[in-house]
Formats: sequence, structure tokens, C-alpha cells
Amino acid sequence: MSTIPTLKRIDSIDVLRGIVMVIMALDHVRDFVHDQAYTGDPLNVLTTTPVLYFTRWITHLCAPTFVFLSGLSIYLQSIRKSKAELSSFLFKRGIWLIFVELVLISLAITFNPFYNLIVLQVIWAIGISMILLSFLSRLPYKVVLAIGLVIVLGHNALDFWEAEPGFKAGFWWDLFHHGLFAVYPIVGDHYLAIIYPFVPWTGLMILGYCFGVFFTAKFTSAQRQKILTRIGLFLLAFFVALRAINVYGDPHPWTTQANGFATFLSFMNVNKYPPSLAYMSVMIGIAILALAFLENIKNQVTNVFRVFGRTAFFYYILHFYLAHSITAVLFFYRGHSLDDAMKALQKIPFFFQIPGEGYSLEIVYLIWILLIAGLYPLCKWYDSYKTAHKEKWWLSYL
Repeated sequence: MSTIPTLKRIDSIDVLRGIVMVIMALDHVRDFVHDQAYTGDPLNVLTTTPVLYFTRWITHLCAPTFVFLSGLSIYLQSIRKSKAELSSFLFKRGIWLIFVELVLISLAITFNPFYNLIVLQVIWAIGISMILLSFLSRLPYKVVLAIGLVIVLGHNALDFWEAEPGFKAGFWWDLFHHGLFAVYPIVGDHYLAIIYPFVPWTGLMILGYCFGVFFTAKFTSAQRQKILTRIGLFLLAFFVALRAINVYGDPHPWTTQANGFATFLSFMNVNKYPPSLAYMSVMIGIAILALAFLENIKNQVTNVFRVFGRTAFFYYILHFYLAHSITAVLFFYRGHSLDDAMKALQKIPFFFQIPGEGYSLEIVYLIWILLIAGLYPLCKWYDSYKTAHKEKWWLSYL
């Protein structure tokens, strides 16, 4: 692949990343403070409400978009770096991200300083994917693209194997493909929870990497906007056709419900753990259309999202600690003691949460808005700091 001169930084990427980071916080606030967070599935057509369903569904956009944009950003870095430099950077940053997941994010989610539960979420998936891409990026572009397509288009073939009578997923199967909140003992009373099996996410990052070619100087803004619109619409049409066939692309077929709206909800309820082909098609289709829409839009609103997008990793870590701190304050406000928190750990492995306790969805939205408002000045400061200190090499890892 020949080197193509890069454009100046494209704001639409940062804006979209910022939008999904803000939406993501809504889901995590709901997990922490909603009174139904641990008593039911918000996507269960038989028990949910339309508002609760779409509050959860819209946040499905976040992880795949974040992973996809991570791959896209890596491609743009590949233009500025040699293959050796890029490979070294990706390998080291991947190791760093996995460390952050195990140490900082696990603590933020559980507030358990003894680390009785360690989680493998999206940061782990991005980290291991970067490590793998540090090797794959040395290969020809078409080979990398083919690998990404094979993974994304083909990984759901494993669903048929899983559906066989007597099938049992083991540790490596869960780590590579299945996941679904699988918990494995580490030592003593310490456990590992696999939430994001990495292979399908790696495939998505690879496709994001290959997609980055459209954001080089080879394409004008108008050309890119047209291409992105066509690809986004194609992915949505592909999703509808794939989901309508109801044979492949998602381990959970949709079913006809009591009315048309409920059937629509069943149709749209695609599998995130692991991310199915149907799930990735609809979410990335929406994300690519958003990139096309945001191409030439710049105003005060997009400037706010741009700040969040430029400080996404900083924001991600901070928002977990802040959201869980709010949860702790509300826990004691409701009259609970530290002893109550310890007893609650027997039901769920997260401090200061009791199944069935919490607040309405309206309060969830209010806390979410206040959380975002509180994070903005911190992210604004950090963005200014990064801009003023570009010579500091360690900032590239944050």
C-alpha cells in the first residue's frame, strides 16, 4: 500500500467519538442507580417499557463505534509513522490498556480494593486488539482487510456449534468468542469476568483500520461524504435483510410478538455479547451515516462533543469513578451503613448497590446530565493541557 498524505485532523471523528462517550455514560449511570438495574433485562420485550428499551438500545451504539473509530485512528497514525514505529506503539499501548482495565476500571466498577472481581470489558478488547494489530499492520492492506472481513462476517458460524446439545463453553472459548459475563476463578475468592470476548471486536477494529483510507487526502470532503452515506445505507439495508432472513448473523432470532411494535422491538434486539454480525451492521451503519452527517457541521454543540471525543480515555476512566461515587453517596443517603454494603456483596459484586433499590428512569437521566456537566470542565482542561504539551510522549497513551 502506498503512503497517502493525510489531511489535517478531521473534527467529525472526534465529535462522533464524543457523542458516543456521552451516550455511554447514560447506560453506566443506569447500571449504578436505576431501581431495575439488577432485576430485569431492559431489552426483554415481555417486561420492558419503550423508554427503558430505547434507553438501553441506543447505548449499544457506543462500544462498536468506539472500537471502529479506534481502528480508524490507527490507520491515520500509520501514515505519520513507519510500520516499525506503529507496531511498537500499538503493542505498548495495548499492554497499557489491558493494565488499565484490570487495575483502574475493575476498581471503578466494583469499588472493591481487594479486587475480588476483575472485569474484561471494552478497554481490554481494544487493548488486545491493538496488540494483534501491531502485527497485522505490517501486512499488505488487502490482506488485513480480508482478515477483518472473515472475522466479522464469519464468527457467527460458531453459533451453530454452540447450539449443539451438550455444548459447554470453556475459558478459552469464552475469551475468544462467547463471553456473556462468564466468571472464572483466579485464586481463592478472586474471579475474572469475561464480558467482551475479543475476537469479534478485533475484527471490527481491523475493519475500522481499513476504513481509515477514506479519511486521507486521497478523498475530498465531498467525495468522502458521498462514500460514507452509501456505505452507511448499505450496512443498514444489509442489517434489515440479514435480520429478516433470521437464519444467520445473530444467535437469538427475532420472534413475532403480540403486536407490531413489540415485534419490531424483538427484531431490533440484536446480540452485543459477543457482538453479532447483525449488531455490528446496524450500529456501524448508524455510526458511518453520522460521520457523513457531521462532516461539515461545526457549532457550539459539536465543539462540546469534540472536547469529549478528544479526551475519550480520560473521560472514560473518570466517569466510572464519578458515577460510582454518586452511587455511594446515594446509598448512604438512603440510610444504609457500610455493613449493609458488605452484606450486599453476597448478591452482586459491586459495592453500594442492592438489587431492587435505586431510582426511577427520570432520576437516572437527571444524574446523567449532571455527570456530563461536571465532566465537561475537567475534559476541557485536559484537552487544553494536551494541546499545549504535545512534546510529552506519554500523553499519546492517554
